[in-house]
Amino acid sequence: MTAGGGIPLVRASGDPFAVGRAHGEALAGPLRAFLGDSLCRLNKVMQEPVTQEGLLPSIAAYRAAVGAALPDQVLEVAGLAEGAGITQDEAWLLQLRREIMGYRKVPASGDCTTYARTGPAGPVLAQTVDLNGDLDDFIGVLAIDRAGSPRRSLVLSFGGLLGYLGLNNDGLAVGLNLVLGGEWRPGIPPYNAIRHLVDSAGSVTEALEILRGLRLASSRTLVLCDRERAVFVEILGDEQRVVESGDLAEASGHATGAGVVHTNHFLHPDFVPRDEINVFARNSSVRRLKAATAGVGGLPPDAGPEDHFALLSQPPVCVPDRGDIRAERTVAAVVMLPDRGELHVRPGDPSLTRTEVFRV
Repeated sequence: MTAGGGIPLVRASGDPFAVGRAHGEALAGPLRAFLGDSLCRLNKVMQEPVTQEGLLPSIAAYRAAVGAALPDQVLEVAGLAEGAGITQDEAWLLQLRREIMGYRKVPASGDCTTYARTGPAGPVLAQTVDLNGDLDDFIGVLAIDRAGSPRRSLVLSFGGLLGYLGLNNDGLAVGLNLVLGGEWRPGIPPYNAIRHLVDSAGSVTEALEILRGLRLASSRTLVLCDRERAVFVEILGDEQRVVESGDLAEASGHATGAGVVHTNHFLHPDFVPRDEINVFARNSSVRRLKAATAGVGGLPPDAGPEDHFALLSQPPVCVPDRGDIRAERTVAAVVMLPDRGELHVRPGDPSLTRTEVFRV
């Protein structure tokens, strides 16, 4: 079911199929509308149009890759399709929209500024969500209670995604950034990988071990935080580099205290030469990295969610709406308190909206 007013909250419990069906039933109207809007708005942001029929071979390849590694998610997507009254191929298209866009056909300007820190006031992971396609009208939160598991999770979702970012009741939070490099290929979409981590891991250490066994479809940086550790993982092809808070601070200026900060260019020296971000997007990414690092450094140890939202609402961290659906802009800001099991969200431009709080 959904909560009245504000961001839709979908409470889903049971086996994977039942979880997906609850998601689909709760948001059936919006999901069908999204699919009917220029094919999930893909044809409003891509330079060359695509068709559902033309995408079927790609959908099948990704579906097979996910099924081999995460069979529960295949069942959940099937439930999503039944609940929403759409085909399974359409339900998979909702999961694969960003993979289909790629990064060579859509000259991305980067998305998301993310940071995490630990300390005496408890861990926090905060970020902007910067996407094209005006997706703030399809935002939702999933509260998931899986049958046979003591673990419960809260995940942010856009347009039927099984997950985007989130946390669980064990005190693990996972966020992300887009980074550009390597070959994007059929595999596990990073959004699905993040959902798997919050479903399956109780700590940063466990999440990193699980992540090493996943073949991701595309380059990303994941930011992970629990009560003890804040790290980011840069993923490029089949390679991963884990950076703890402070590891590269002197070289790149991206870490402060017991925290990490990341935007949209690679920071690990092994990956920097292979970065394919365009120069304009890199300039934006560098500006946001510097601003966020300085801002986090200036926050008091006992900073609360509204203090973090104040930072996330300021330019250049907050990316304004330029009136171009093809351009990334801030469509949400999130502050996660994993030790409390709290997900604080401001939809749209966070400088203009109020905070909504969800608890695991």
